[in-house]
Amino acid sequence: MATLLIVHHTPSPGMQAMFEAVVSGATDPEIEGVDVVRRPALSASAADVLAADGVLLGTPANLGYMSGALKHFFDTVYYPCLDATRGLPFGYYVHGNEGVEGAEKAIATVTTGLAWQQVASPVTVTGQPSADDTAACWELGATTAATLMQ
Repeated sequence: MATLLIVHHTPSPGMQAMFEAVVSGATDPEIEGVDVVRRPALSASAADVLAADGVLLGTPANLGYMSGALKHFFDTVYYPCLDATRGLPFGYYVHGNEGVEGAEKAIATVTTGLAWQQVASPVTVTGQPSADDTAACWELGATTAATLMQ
């Protein structure tokens, strides 16, 4: 069975709504053979990433950057996972009250360094997530999980 690891920092109701939609999409009954593992960014480890067949990342945009929790995750896993996870499928979602561009750029920089393969368009939301935003998060979860089906 393939494993999709969802690494998230979920400190607000908006992030919670997006996280729940991503999980709902990733665990849709039509997606078979994929185990979905959820880990808060501050407790996710290199062992979690090395055991995963794909990763979905969720972060708020804080002061124009990814959250400190997701940055800590990347700092913790970067070198232990650098060679072993090249080509790892991933997707991500970002929520901010203002711009999210800095968070997107930071995620792109780190995942490019890791040589991970983005398999779905990111979902970026500014302000309160709408029904369309949570539908896009559902699609992100489903698409990322579906790429792992065998």
